[in-house]
Amino acid sequence: MSFPEIQQANVSYETESRPKTHIVKAAHGFAFEVKKGEHFRVVDLYGEQVVDFAAWVQGTNLREKLSMAYTRFRLNGVTPAVGEYLWTNNDDPILKLVEDTVKVHDMTFMSCFPKMYEKEGRPGHRSCASNIAEAMEPHGMKDHLDVTDPFNIFQNTPNYSLKRLGSSKPGDYVEFEAMQDCICACSSCPYDAEGFNGGKITDIAIVTGVPAKA
Repeated sequence: MSFPEIQQANVSYETESRPKTHIVKAAHGFAFEVKKGEHFRVVDLYGEQVVDFAAWVQGTNLREKLSMAYTRFRLNGVTPAVGEYLWTNNDDPILKLVEDTVKVHDMTFMSCFPKMYEKEGRPGHRSCASNIAEAMEPHGMKDHLDVTDPFNIFQNTPNYSLKRLGSSKPGDYVEFEAMQDCICACSSCPYDAEGFNGGKITDIAIVTGVPAKA
């Protein structure tokens, strides 16, 4: 699977093994469904781009969801290593981390949200919470207040340092295996202060149907 080809084409494509790629535009969101046992990747196409990621167990009316609190509890506060799990608020594994080319992520920050930008004097600024809510509207989400705290992929923020400490490079990715049928949503984070996200918000890619390695 060639990630430089994704970057150059900037379109959906299929390979012989039939993975499918969706380009998530800079500062926008995307939702997708995966079945138990399926693999997918979140890819940083241009580098230093944080991805807010959330997930819900199908058939629970969005009640059972990926929980950073439960995941922190199960992993003793440390972000998951390859072979470890992200957990739901029902204390069940929802996703297994099977590949990770970066190994620096965040489990503490909420998604950026409309009121945060309003208080900064930037009303109307796009936000991760609104991006995820928009993407999840077809699945019954009402507004950004229903968005759960995300797993912030590629986010390097030690001691709440919201500044340019990017961890990912072009083509870096994480790969998950679904432990349950679930609905996932992500946002190419629009936060652009202090050089965060490399100072320029960029597209990301979601690749579903990734073949599991033997």
